[in-house]
Amino acid sequence: MRVEQLEYLAAVTRLGSLRRAAEELHLSQPALSETLRNLERELGVALLERKRSGARISDQGRELLPHIAGVLEAVDRLRQAADEQHRFSRTLRLGTVNAATVTLLTPAIREFGAAHPSTQVEVIADRQDGIQQRLAEGGFDLGLVSYFQDDDPPPGLHTTELLRGRPVVCVRPDSPLAALKTVTVTDLLTQPLIVMRSGYVMHRYIHRLLRGSTASFPYSADGAEMGKLMVAQGLGATVLPDYSVHGDPLERSGAIICRPLADDTTELRVVIQRRRAHSVPTAARDLHAILVRRAAESRMRRVPAPNTPT
Repeated sequence: MRVEQLEYLAAVTRLGSLRRAAEELHLSQPALSETLRNLERELGVALLERKRSGARISDQGRELLPHIAGVLEAVDRLRQAADEQHRFSRTLRLGTVNAATVTLLTPAIREFGAAHPSTQVEVIADRQDGIQQRLAEGGFDLGLVSYFQDDDPPPGLHTTELLRGRPVVCVRPDSPLAALKTVTVTDLLTQPLIVMRSGYVMHRYIHRLLRGSTASFPYSADGAEMGKLMVAQGLGATVLPDYSVHGDPLERSGAIICRPLADDTTELRVVIQRRRAHSVPTAARDLHAILVRRAAESRMRRVPAPNTPT
């Protein structure tokens, strides 16, 4: 039995229907229903009355509600007590795929550090699947990952979109691709390619983009930061989300530049994720709020057009 199952049942009771609870919890209705079926099997009680018109709490389920409420209140008190112990001195662990590091993450951490001087922020680079696993297990407080626009985030994590962007080709200024206004797949295949390792959204993207092509990938990188460094050292070209390139020190210094891909409408998004918990530690809640606010400010002032030759 998991606390989340009891929280889901409480939401169905409070909102009066499975559909409305699924909408509030940002879950699909089948996923929510199956989670509660697992709880019913474990308890041996039909907690919901399922009809063609929808599902509602059953009479047996209502009899158990005071016990469920007691468990949730006890868990909430435990979390609050633990949060209070660590409120002024703790380690906040954030996993990242190195998305929007310079433009969003580092300024947010700097602001957070000024408000929480005794809280250590541990930023750990990892692939998306590793970040999400450690979030689910409680090893990370927050996770910064990238998605395709049509990807569905895992139902067990609370997901907030921060930025949207497009894939761009990242090259050195002396690369033949730098003279182009837009880069085609054919153009891209003339250069050695640095691809992200499996587990990153840009690994999926490059294989989707070059599907059917006889492409060779002489280099692979573990994250956008290493990819940009390899480009700056003249090893080849890479494809990254524009929000991982714009504002980067290597771009500002002229060591790397980016060009849009021709005839490509792919949209990417960077999101912040955390566990779906009844109580969120103060430090994680504050950093989450800073990231959301700074992302909104960035969207308002952002001019996403890549530098193009005149």
